[in-house]
Amino acid sequence: MYVGRIVAVGRTKSGKAAGLYRVSSRSFPNRKAIVEKKKASVVPKEGSEGTVLENAFITYDCARIVGKTAVVTNGSHTNPIAEKIEAGTPIRDALALSLLALDYEHDSLDTPRIAAAIEAGAESGWLGVVRKDGIEVCEIPLARGEVCYLATYEINHIDPKRKDKFNVPSAKKGAQHIISGGAFAKLEKPVVAVCALEKKRGFELADAMP
Repeated sequence: MYVGRIVAVGRTKSGKAAGLYRVSSRSFPNRKAIVEKKKASVVPKEGSEGTVLENAFITYDCARIVGKTAVVTNGSHTNPIAEKIEAGTPIRDALALSLLALDYEHDSLDTPRIAAAIEAGAESGWLGVVRKDGIEVCEIPLARGEVCYLATYEINHIDPKRKDKFNVPSAKKGAQHIISGGAFAKLEKPVVAVCALEKKRGFELADAMP
């Protein structure tokens, strides 16, 4: 099944929080992630830079770490959400305000904007989506060893019961998991993924490709 972009929040069996993002794409597969200490960006691969002229939505910061919070999204709303959280806005409000302000992507598919956020040490995470027909923001309780996810197509309504097993030792393994692990293995056209995994102080970021 093709579901497009995916965001997820999870907790490992040891209780470490994780925010995950995956690009799945039929039209623009030639992309990679650039990972820095506090940020990750989706960009075209070398030789495919001209694709940004075909679609303005294919390059963006997909992950930000602000204090004790990891934010992952499928577009330019990553930074507004992160900046609001950094300024003291509650996660729920930062998600809702940013999604409502930027709205769904006005492309040929009316692609929803999706987002996820989770704090280090938390026992729950947040998912948010704005579609052409509405907006949802929901706190998701997470037991240890669980991940809950949301996508741009097919599964773009938040369901707190849409969970899978999740246990990884590193951010790199987390990124690999959302590419090909568990329920994600059945979701088609993976291109690149990023995971923010809780460590002793904040989060570590890593990427993976199929």
